[in-house]
Amino acid sequence: MKFISNLTVLALPLLALAGCGKLQNDIDVPLPTYASELVVECYLEPGKVPSLAVTTSVPYLSSVIPQVPTDVTVTLTMPNGTLVPLAFSPNYKALTDTTGEKFHSHIGRDPLVARPGDVFKLDVRDTKGRHATSTTTYLAPIAIDSVEYKFNDKSGSERKAYFLTNFRDPAAPGDYYRLQLHKGDPIPKNLRKGPESDISLEDRLLNGQNFTVGTSYRFNANDTVTATLYHTEYAMFRFRQSVRDARNANGNPFAQPSAIYGNVQGGVGIFGVLSATRVTKVIR
Repeated sequence: MKFISNLTVLALPLLALAGCGKLQNDIDVPLPTYASELVVECYLEPGKVPSLAVTTSVPYLSSVIPQVPTDVTVTLTMPNGTLVPLAFSPNYKALTDTTGEKFHSHIGRDPLVARPGDVFKLDVRDTKGRHATSTTTYLAPIAIDSVEYKFNDKSGSERKAYFLTNFRDPAAPGDYYRLQLHKGDPIPKNLRKGPESDISLEDRLLNGQNFTVGTSYRFNANDTVTATLYHTEYAMFRFRQSVRDARNANGNPFAQPSAIYGNVQGGVGIFGVLSATRVTKVIR
């Protein structure tokens, strides 16, 4: 009887596995109708010709290839009220370029002239009735007071230096920053490549005080390091934070979905003027 009982016990898991196939049931889930929106990304920069990228949003499960509409009209309003049309002239090569060149769908003709406090407006519309608008203000650049570095006490290939960037926050509250560090000679091509460090900062806890921002030990002797400090609006700070959160949540079954927060009404995206200061130092 004991031998028969053991056989019965061993057979039970086998019977359970054999029945698992009957538990599978394919279900077709109807997806809701998706309304595509205009996606606008525009970073104006004093001294450079205005340009921006206009694409359209797509459903989550569709192709990730950017959809560039060809029937979009873009108008930039200058601080004095002058209307500047940006022509449709996409640089499609930038989509596969490895030098870091930014893609644009529309571009102007003359370099931008901007002074701190200037307000710019953007109007984007297509023939399907979609209409996106946005407004941004050029903030005063914040000077980088100094940059410095210090090596660890190791030798050979393990000898590395950390890098410090120092600047002072203005007395008024509500300032936001983006600090990037690039390696290599500070030519435009190198500054478009991926940075060694890229962080966002706010003055909520250090309003009116000195900021000292450091890195880990990651730089070698003779490295050329360029620190770029952007003084940004809250909309830009929040946009970058929300994009980061969305990336982290994408594909993670345990993360909450994250929306993209920008300053474009009637669409999705961000519009801003880059207020930057740069300092370059060679690590000796």
